[in-house]
Amino acid sequence: MVTTDTTRATKSTLFGKRLGFVGCGVMAEAIISILLEQNMVDREQIRGSEPIDSRRTELESSLCIDISRDNLDAVRDADIVLLTIKPQSLETVMRQLAGHLKPHQVVVSIIPGATIERMSEGLQHDRIVRSMPNTPSQIGSGVTAWIPSSAVDEESRDAVAAILGTMGTAVQLDSESAIDMATAISGSGPAYVFLMLESMIDAGVHLGFPRPVAQQLVEETMLGAILYARQSGKHPAELRNMVTTPGGTTASALKTLDQGGFRTVVDDAVWSAFHRAVELGTISKNGTGNGS
Repeated sequence: MVTTDTTRATKSTLFGKRLGFVGCGVMAEAIISILLEQNMVDREQIRGSEPIDSRRTELESSLCIDISRDNLDAVRDADIVLLTIKPQSLETVMRQLAGHLKPHQVVVSIIPGATIERMSEGLQHDRIVRSMPNTPSQIGSGVTAWIPSSAVDEESRDAVAAILGTMGTAVQLDSESAIDMATAISGSGPAYVFLMLESMIDAGVHLGFPRPVAQQLVEETMLGAILYARQSGKHPAELRNMVTTPGGTTASALKTLDQGGFRTVVDDAVWSAFHRAVELGTISKNGTGNGS
């Protein structure tokens, strides 16, 4: 079902490629910053567009790249166009760009719920990549699920994979329904982790720890557990059993979680997120919502 790319691309992958960012919000700033920090591109290869004057001035100063108020100006000479805008801006931007994109240009979207079909029709363009990065992508530790349209050639796919891979792990999927599944797992997943994090910290405070101490204990425990699981290569159930002494504290805690329906609640939550992702795609296609 998937092709996973966990390798770091070299600068040569994007050599000579010009990138145009439509909308320079938080995610666009993060992508540009990481690309520059990893020396994947030179500043001259990047142009952006941003309608808010103060934001445009701020980014021109901090990133030292050209940022225009005009979306067409940002994409005119780009090989890869990145739509890093909010869902509610998509229709307006597509009307602006429709008919102005060159055949060789590849459009990469990070917009939730925006299907390849919808973007292809709205942009009058067939070289489309749909992607779903998650929040940790902003610090280069995220997961981005993505799928190209059939019109995107191999060289362009490699370039897109290089861009998305700078944000962490890029996973190429083979269907748009898989993008909705990834949205429920990796896209929304950080929120599930943050909720668990918050709950355990609150429990630590309830036990009597000062909040900073409780937060440190929980954060380091979660981080260490993930790193250990990855390095060990063992199944999570085996790892759980290794921690659980019969009749001990962990066994007591796990029994309480099972009695509370922990596994069922997690499963139901992921399924709920998946169905909502599918629903938002349908709403966006019909033009009756913004997909957010």
